Amino acid sequence: MNKIKLLFFATIRDRAGTKSLELDIPDGMTIHGLKEKLASDIPAMKEAMKSVLVTIDREYAFDDMVIPLNAEIGMFPPVSGG
Repeated sequence: MNKIKLLFFATIRDRAGTKSLELDIPDGMTIHGLKEKLASDIPAMKEAMKSVLVTIDREYAFDDMVIPLNAEIGMFPPVSGG
């Protein structure tokens, strides 16, 4: 198992009901898999997982990326503006 720390920001934090969470995930889990797990475990986050921006150790991450051991995952709502 891989112990990660999740950090939630702005409206994602509101939906999660907390600013951070420690979670054990299977080795080799991708960002996409993590999004599916969070949508299932925390129903209020399901809709947000479709457009959430994700970072791994403060670098932007894509759905197919494998989460490294002891990673810090940030989740942000989409940003708009000019």
